[in-house]
Amino acid sequence: MTTTDAAAVPGLAGQILAGYGDRVSVHDLYDEAGASVYHDLAAADTTEIRELLRSVRAVPGPVLELAAGSGRLTLPLLASGRQVTALELKESMVALLHERLAEAPAGIGGRCTVVQGDMSAFELGSTYAVVVLGTTSVSLLDAEGRAGLYAAVRAHLRPGGRFLLSTVDLTDADGDDLDLEAVGASGRRYRMIEHWRAGQEVRKVTILPPQRDMPEDGSVVVLTTSIRVLPPDDLARELASAGLRVVAHHPLPAASPRHTGVLLEAEAV
Repeated sequence: MTTTDAAAVPGLAGQILAGYGDRVSVHDLYDEAGASVYHDLAAADTTEIRELLRSVRAVPGPVLELAAGSGRLTLPLLASGRQVTALELKESMVALLHERLAEAPAGIGGRCTVVQGDMSAFELGSTYAVVVLGTTSVSLLDAEGRAGLYAAVRAHLRPGGRFLLSTVDLTDADGDDLDLEAVGASGRRYRMIEHWRAGQEVRKVTILPPQRDMPEDGSVVVLTTSIRVLPPDDLARELASAGLRVVAHHPLPAASPRHTGVLLEAEAV
């Protein structure tokens, strides 16, 4: 489990947390403390699923899903009738995915192979009709990591196969902080504050209890993550340099006034 000094949390979220002093316990969203929250939020998020499944249906054959998490996309891919290999780095997420597959309708879990591995460096000994990287997970990788990702994807794509990945373009908004409330699949509410200044390469997201749900005493658990800003045109240029040509841009429903989502569809050249 990774803990972070609350003083390192930027912007509005940092100002709020300063009022709780040493009661604050800050953790990474993708570690053990954040796994259940990530799953709760992901399970309630249907963004990009319809668009992604539409593109997958056009290319018959097995699917490799990268950064599968707790199965937000894995279960819909399996429900569409595909054989799916789900690769995920974090042990906590792999455990959640196994739990969900065990609870899935009979036959679905048997078509999924779960692999713990790094999306920026993997060798599975198989090729796939479609490689999927959803939930803007490409933005978790630095330039070196993305180069490794592209090389591994090319090595695992069948001739005529497709690489589908989503990203978010950001537009200037009033102020540096976007303050939203999200509801998880459990009905639990979360306050999500994104700190980003136009031109910055990274946006910082902090998840904390809404003010009305703040505990009067005891620990205040806060989750953070850093997400790189990777506009679609920049990603398309990177992909082209790596031998992956973007053949389609599919717009995604806007998540907020600041975010414009895009699903990129690429093929090996």
